[in-house]
Amino acid sequence: MTLPDTAANPAGADRTFQVDLRGLVDLLSHHLYSSPRVYLRELLQNAVDALTARYALEPAAPTPAPTPASASAPASASADAFGIRLYADGSVVRVEDDGVGLTEADVHTFLATIGRSSKRAEAVAEQRGDFIGQFGIGLLSCFLVADEIHVLSRSARTPGAPAVEWRGRGDGSYTVRTLPASARPRPGTTVTLTPRADAGEWTRPAQVHALARHFGSLLRHPVTFDDGTGGTGGPGVPVNPEPAPWARTYPTPGARSRALAAYGEEVFGFTPLDTIELDLPAVGLKGIACVLPEAVPAGRRHGHRVHVKGMLLSEQAEEILPEWAFFVRCVVDAESLRPTASRESLYEDDTLAAVRDALAERLRAWIARAAASDPELLGRFLQAHHLAVKSLAVHDDEILRMLLPWLPFETTDGHCTLDEFARTHRTVLVTSSVEEFRQVAAIASAAGLGVVNGGYTYDRALVHRLPEIRPEVSVADLDPETLTAHLDPVDRETELAAAAYLALARDALAVFDCDVALRTFQPASAPALLVDSREARHERTRSRLAREQQGGVWGDILDALRQEAPRAQLILNQLNPLVRAAVAIDEPELARTSAEALYGQAAMLSRRPLRPAESSLINRSFLDLLAHALRKDS
Repeated sequence: MTLPDTAANPAGADRTFQVDLRGLVDLLSHHLYSSPRVYLRELLQNAVDALTARYALEPAAPTPAPTPASASAPASASADAFGIRLYADGSVVRVEDDGVGLTEADVHTFLATIGRSSKRAEAVAEQRGDFIGQFGIGLLSCFLVADEIHVLSRSARTPGAPAVEWRGRGDGSYTVRTLPASARPRPGTTVTLTPRADAGEWTRPAQVHALARHFGSLLRHPVTFDDGTGGTGGPGVPVNPEPAPWARTYPTPGARSRALAAYGEEVFGFTPLDTIELDLPAVGLKGIACVLPEAVPAGRRHGHRVHVKGMLLSEQAEEILPEWAFFVRCVVDAESLRPTASRESLYEDDTLAAVRDALAERLRAWIARAAASDPELLGRFLQAHHLAVKSLAVHDDEILRMLLPWLPFETTDGHCTLDEFARTHRTVLVTSSVEEFRQVAAIASAAGLGVVNGGYTYDRALVHRLPEIRPEVSVADLDPETLTAHLDPVDRETELAAAAYLALARDALAVFDCDVALRTFQPASAPALLVDSREARHERTRSRLAREQQGGVWGDILDALRQEAPRAQLILNQLNPLVRAAVAIDEPELARTSAEALYGQAAMLSRRPLRPAESSLINRSFLDLLAHALRKDS
């Protein structure tokens, strides 16, 4: 056992953390960054921030040429404008910028200290908002593809400053040398990587060029790429030849709209139903929202493409829009949104919340404009995305007033809008489930009742808000009593003649808590109607369980919850020839079997899930009727 050296390390003395750089790089590669490809984004970001600092130091320096006057005119840079140059030939990857550069003291302070960023220096603290990076760990991402990072830099802050060379290695060691100014004639920084053999997927020339386009297509500083061949990837190939499409000027509004739609199609791979321009000057956000041409599952949130100061931050930024806005995909560029440490998502703060609310308001305004001035576009939009609009209308009074009359619903008059339905039905009945609507739709329609299927998401809540828009219309939930009140009773002689059959039928169906009645209703082709609500079935199930658990703790609990549940009703249609023949049967067993068959057929027509006992009854009654028919024939 080795005792501690108390003389060298007295008790209570401060000590310094020892950092295992290789372990830290492994941690970054597996937990902070999603992929080794981010190394190029980090190098581009450092170059852009260095250029930003250079322009702050030299405001009169040449800048990129202004935005072109037409969509066809490519963006270009002034001949002497500062820029970024990439080089990759398969053996090295090099990123060179004309930025502010580093002194030897800066190299020791910022490159050799993990977590310290030059953007935090007091000299530029007031300009931190102009920089993309804030965390001081981006350079470490280069160790994901290389074992050594070579940096050659010359500071623009000190005229005639020498060049400084820094070599950092994955084992945590580094060297610094001061070189003559001729080693780098112009201020700026060059970072050179010699890729490892296992990193070829991310460092071959075509991939470097593709990554540069992916991350830097909207950067405001000119970026060029050279693969060393002198061919199509030769010197000076622009990575970002044009500014963002919303930053250009166009000869006509139509040309602008077509250009934005073409850009949306290029980015997302679909032709937008429409494009919505997004502009929030308070946070420096510009971009477009592309309306999806087809419906998407409710609640499925698409990722949005978010750039921060031109640099691509994320293609899956769900948090930029509220959950109900799943009918659009956005591409935006912002100045004031904060990236997380990995720079692959947005930091959730008050600014992001305000941006989300403001973008939601832009989408509402687009819907309002379509409703007011472009019914054809609104119709196509609602046809694809009525569920998204319904989810919004439930909680948004303005959208409710504006679009509820336009939204499609399933009704006893077919699929139509509530506005059309209310013209012929001043009292609108709404079911609580799809199966309930399917049970009663045909009979309610024949009886002249106006019923809306409220079983789909949001529909029942929206129908109940119809009187807010149409005060002359009343809305009520459909219950069995309302429906049976519209079925005509049979005459007394017919009911007396059928009494024996009805008694047998009630006895046969008592196991299902079902009563049997004889009425007349349209359509005559319907032999029977099973009137039974989901709530009543649940209450009968609770009662049955309470009886089975009687005396136990659960039995007491269920008994306390029990309510008097209405029984199901099998209503036989006297207008139907089959029913008239059934009630005249004088064989008790055959009468019971026919009643069970009529119940099974009505249960299947309700399209609700059948209980095991009901499935057994349907099979048994069918076989019994078949056996009776065969005996009769023989």
